[in-house]
Amino acid sequence: MALPDVLHSLLSAHGPSGYETAPAAIWRDAAGAFAEVTTDHMGNSYATVKGTGDGLSLAIVGHVDEIGLIVTHIDDQGFLYFGPVGGWDPAILIGQRVSVTTRDGVLPGVVGKKPIHLIKPDERDKGTKLTELHIDIGAKDGDEARGLVRIGDTAVITGDPVELPNGRAISRAMDNRLGAFVAYEAARLVAEAGGSPGDVVGVAAVQEEIGLNGARAAAFTVRPDVAIVVDVTHATDAPGVDAKELGEHKLGSGPVIERGSILNPAVFELLHEIAEADGIPFTVAASGRGTGTDADVVHMSRGGIPTTVIGLPLRYMHSPVEMVAVDDVLNAAKLIAAFAQRLTAGTSFAR
Repeated sequence: MALPDVLHSLLSAHGPSGYETAPAAIWRDAAGAFAEVTTDHMGNSYATVKGTGDGLSLAIVGHVDEIGLIVTHIDDQGFLYFGPVGGWDPAILIGQRVSVTTRDGVLPGVVGKKPIHLIKPDERDKGTKLTELHIDIGAKDGDEARGLVRIGDTAVITGDPVELPNGRAISRAMDNRLGAFVAYEAARLVAEAGGSPGDVVGVAAVQEEIGLNGARAAAFTVRPDVAIVVDVTHATDAPGVDAKELGEHKLGSGPVIERGSILNPAVFELLHEIAEADGIPFTVAASGRGTGTDADVVHMSRGGIPTTVIGLPLRYMHSPVEMVAVDDVLNAAKLIAAFAQRLTAGTSFAR
């Protein structure tokens, strides 16, 4: 199955945490075709589909930022040194091509490391540190590099989305442009159906990878009656991933409906009921503490918001080859749109 055009555009845009301008603009432009679109000072984007009655309001939250790199030093030879934006396994970066976003446009570069030939034998089995890596943009010296790149410019790994057999696709930034796309697509489906009893607000939240910051502000601003956070979760059909710890969530098995201590049980039960009734494939995951997603801050906003998480099974998280089954993404949007249709004024999420 081909990637939807909007999702392809989102995955192709550069937008590390705090620098989400490009993907956020794509999201808002697409959502403007069917919703009232607004933004805030943090960069969160909102697409509101007005309700047809007095039903409960729903916020669908997916973060639009990605992990990246930020330039911290430029030496006299013209090499760029960097820190992480979000959580990196340094081994992933070795030898990668990167795109550095500057005030004058995007510059290509590569992540370099001392060649293995020059590493002492007793050091070869040690893990790579970010401080041992640099970005080479081909500059002849520090003056040229400093004329092209400034401290604080950011970079992402270079690479366009690739479609694979069996309805699968790979790309960087699947975490979590997928969630932002589901927020967009579920709101679009609601609008296409003529609305739902209450307002539906799709949210493309920012700065999740560095502290769940955007969702914290968005929940305070939107004040929804109920919220669903959409994020990626680990697919358990990849080597080294233990289903006994995470539950079983294979690519193609559908969205993952999460339940757990901070998540509202009545929201879970309604989603579970709808998925079974509508024949939408799904699995269930459990968490005894926090979820590691924007739900961890959304649920405690103001006086508390009934919240749960819908996960999207993903292989190779925080890498340039994150893999997803496209059907899982589309089924998540269908499930959430159907959920919105059930939110009448009498729907209760009391615990």
